[in-house]
Amino acid sequence: MARMTKAQREWRPGQPRPRRSIRTMFASSVLVMEAFIAFFAALTAYGVLGRELEDSTRTAIFAGGCVLAVVLLLAPAVLGRSWGYPLGWVLQVVLIATGFVLPAMFVVGVLSALAWWYAVRTGARLDRENAARDAAQAQWEREHPDG
Repeated sequence: MARMTKAQREWRPGQPRPRRSIRTMFASSVLVMEAFIAFFAALTAYGVLGRELEDSTRTAIFAGGCVLAVVLLLAPAVLGRSWGYPLGWVLQVVLIATGFVLPAMFVVGVLSALAWWYAVRTGARLDRENAARDAAQAQWEREHPDG
């Protein structure tokens, strides 16, 4: 027998499904996109800097980029916690700082940080609008029980 989650155990027929956060969905999308950017930047740095640096330094840079990519991939899992969005901002700074290794990443990092800011800001606004719409719908249903 499969184990049920808490939400599955507490579900009752006719129970409305809670609305998912648009802010979390937007921010998650940006973080995953940035994970791919970090991985491909690590590959680029490994190849471009190969002529100038020792193998151990190149490998360390590549490993660091891969670690950053994995952290960016895992970060959406913690966006629901109080420290999730501050972690996202820290990751934006780290992504911009990769420009010290590969200068083009200054531009790409800033553009990614702008996408993160826009996703968080717009997602929060849409969540507020949905909450107001849901409250108005609930009020209407209370005032008109027969439909």
